[in-house]
Amino acid sequence: MARMKSVRENTGRKSKGPSRRKEAEPALEAADVSPEPPPPPAAKPPDDRAPAAASPNGEETWTYEVAHPDADQDLAPIVGRNLRRLRVQRGLSLERLSKASGVSRAMLGQIELGQSAPTINVLWKIARALDLPFSALISTTGGAGTRLMRASQAKRLTSHDGRFASRALFPFDEPRRVEFYELLLKAHSEERADAHPPGTLENLMVTRGTLEMEVGPERHLLAAGDAILFEADKPHVYRNVGPEDVTMYLVMTYAEEVG
Repeated sequence: MARMKSVRENTGRKSKGPSRRKEAEPALEAADVSPEPPPPPAAKPPDDRAPAAASPNGEETWTYEVAHPDADQDLAPIVGRNLRRLRVQRGLSLERLSKASGVSRAMLGQIELGQSAPTINVLWKIARALDLPFSALISTTGGAGTRLMRASQAKRLTSHDGRFASRALFPFDEPRRVEFYELLLKAHSEERADAHPPGTLENLMVTRGTLEMEVGPERHLLAAGDAILFEADKPHVYRNVGPEDVTMYLVMTYAEEVG
């Protein structure tokens, strides 16, 4: 899906407090399957964060790993359980997954404990490092037969600034090669996507607004009703060039069956 592109220093979410962190720490170490090196003496921001920017009140804010306040908090425990299970199955320590994904070890630990709601971009980085489809990290178990997915019960993922949102329109508990998403991109904003695995195709249709789709060196302008099919194994950008929000529907097709 769109590459789619969270420590919550920027959202007003209350800290868990020292005591909770002390209790959670041993659980994280126990989950690692290989020894972790001691932390460096000088504290620095994790590599996957953007540089700190000064806020009006003089405090530093982080813009990269912080999920928007409107992000669906119900996903945090689901993503945490899935990430821990998939990481351990692959014999990866938090440190090794951090190096492979570019997401800090501390961030991965907080996600596994359900203490941070990751952004779309962070989930894509983790999924690529695990060589799994994006949906594997947000899947839940369901029954067979007819599946009704109410809009009021939908789980949405957002970008760090809340200007890009994704909603899955399919269940995750069956093998598949195709996934279906509803996407929303706010006025005068863009979402940059990294290259997906080779053979991945995206079929996108705009139902509201005007979208500029950038695929590698190519640029295409889509109005409501227009659609585009492209190979998504190269970087691409979704750019809203109009004054109103853009609504899109995306069909993602993988080269191999997933789920």
